[in-house]
Amino acid sequence: MSSEEEAKLPPHVLIFPLPIQGHLNPMLNLAQLFCLSEFHVTFIVSDFIHRRLLNHTTVPETFARYPGFQFRTVSDGLSDDHPRAGQKALDMFSSVPDVMGPLFKKMMIHEDFFASASRRRVTCIVADGVLSFAGDFAEENGIPLVYFRTSSGCSFWTYFCITELLQAHEIPFVGNGMDQLIKSVPGMEGFLRGRDLPSFCRVNNPNDLLLHNLNDVTRQTVRAHATILNTFEDLEGKIASQIRKHIPRLYTIGPLHAHLKSRDTEKTILSGSFWAEDRNCINWLNGQPLKSVIYVSFGSITVVTREQLLEFWHGLVNSGQRFLWVIRPDSIMGKDGENHNIPVELTEGTKKRGYLVGWAPQAEVLNHQAIGGFLTHSGWNSTLESILAGVPMICWPYCADQMVNSRFVSEVWNIGLDMKDTCDKLIIENAIKEVMEVRKNEFLERVEDMAKLAKMAVGEGGSSYCNLDDLIEYIKSFII
Repeated sequence: MSSEEEAKLPPHVLIFPLPIQGHLNPMLNLAQLFCLSEFHVTFIVSDFIHRRLLNHTTVPETFARYPGFQFRTVSDGLSDDHPRAGQKALDMFSSVPDVMGPLFKKMMIHEDFFASASRRRVTCIVADGVLSFAGDFAEENGIPLVYFRTSSGCSFWTYFCITELLQAHEIPFVGNGMDQLIKSVPGMEGFLRGRDLPSFCRVNNPNDLLLHNLNDVTRQTVRAHATILNTFEDLEGKIASQIRKHIPRLYTIGPLHAHLKSRDTEKTILSGSFWAEDRNCINWLNGQPLKSVIYVSFGSITVVTREQLLEFWHGLVNSGQRFLWVIRPDSIMGKDGENHNIPVELTEGTKKRGYLVGWAPQAEVLNHQAIGGFLTHSGWNSTLESILAGVPMICWPYCADQMVNSRFVSEVWNIGLDMKDTCDKLIIENAIKEVMEVRKNEFLERVEDMAKLAKMAVGEGGSSYCNLDDLIEYIKSFII
């Protein structure tokens, strides 16, 4: 096409998430927001995830509304029967750069950066912040690079300070260091303990390879033209100010799923679920009293032992509260042949007050009037969804950034309880009673206030609304 014809075409943004559900969903939301701004979008997704999206979601139909959108698929380097959960999820950190990275680069070159008669070459790459190879390709080919860190601002900042933590000998932990206050993460000196650091910091060797790789990946974020966080200023403004000392062009544009509610006239609920959602649970919730149900879900990666499962089950039943519990088909460690002999009292208690599903439409569940609390793994998407819905949390973090998120929920935002590093039925029972009965009004008042701030942030004139507009204009400037 002629240069005059190309000049009339909109920006073409390539979006590339780490192929894990928690990373995929916010980047799908961002892709739709870019489409609403009439950008062309190429979305890189693994073959495995693409099949899941086709089988279990309305994502393909949603993006069919936008002629400028296209998926491109590439192998993530793992077999179809790979569990991609629990500790096995860490295999992604080697297979993605080793296999997916070279395939991505080859595809970009072979398809001339996805140019066509009606689409300019990719003008900007928005890459998951952990995909260093995507940043390498952008630099090598003169393409503007924007990193999207899909975790919370507080966890990203903690990762960013790993060098300082090592230099101060705050990791590895010594003696009772798990409960010692951490002093090397500016802005968190008064409440962050060793056990609240990302799980990858729980090492015995200061030269641990994975820890240093994560440190390197985080530190290289500064080379991008800009960085995106799925958060909002009223929630994490103090942490964002710390990050901006190193990354001045930082766009806080969350909660992203709330943006779609305010900007998408068709009010599409976009869910990148990897499992079929059991909508019968909504019918069950419709029959429950106001704020009477605790929703239990540990996300897409967490796995539990049978012993842990039974501790949670006892705690839920003994609390006397109604509960909706998501138990993924792949979430129980060593489940084959071990799920028999469930105590009678658990079976009967569940029949009376509980409902079990393999997967649920989480955003819809959290916004249901019957939900009064959320027992969660503290993944960032789940945390934001709970805040926006005005639902207090009981946090049982499993790994990575979830350790930091749960501490902020309990000690900074005061909208729930942190139950990390324990799995005892009595503790679980008491935590549920505290959130659903003893301190119910206290927690509800604070989280509902935070929900109002979140909605104001994405509303016209709000901080996230304006930051998203600024990001869109910034990307447009790449082709002027």
